[in-house]
Amino acid sequence: MTGHVYWIFDLEIRDGAYDKFEALMGEMIAATKADEPGALNYEWSVSEDKKTCHILERFENSDAALIHMGNFGSKFAARFMDVLTPRKMTVYGDPSEKVMKGLSRMGAVQMPSVGGFSR
Repeated sequence: MTGHVYWIFDLEIRDGAYDKFEALMGEMIAATKADEPGALNYEWSVSEDKKTCHILERFENSDAALIHMGNFGSKFAARFMDVLTPRKMTVYGDPSEKVMKGLSRMGAVQMPSVGGFSR
């Protein structure tokens, strides 16, 4: 396998918080792109009714994921939780125990790879 770590985060956007959501999203995307070279994908998607957000995050390895998690915790977690309610987080790839322990606070579940390929 590649050693990559990735997840899909399913979140509810709180009522009346869409403007705050957009501002926070822009700030988080810019910070991740500028400060985290190990972040390979960081893609946000929103439902047509603007009530659901999915975030796809993919990292080179567990170390890169841990850097992202640390930055999230120190810079964005409080505001993130003010505008978004976590519903489901599914983790794929090869996360370390430390990554899974950190993501357990978000209710993350791991789905181990059993086949396929990555290019």
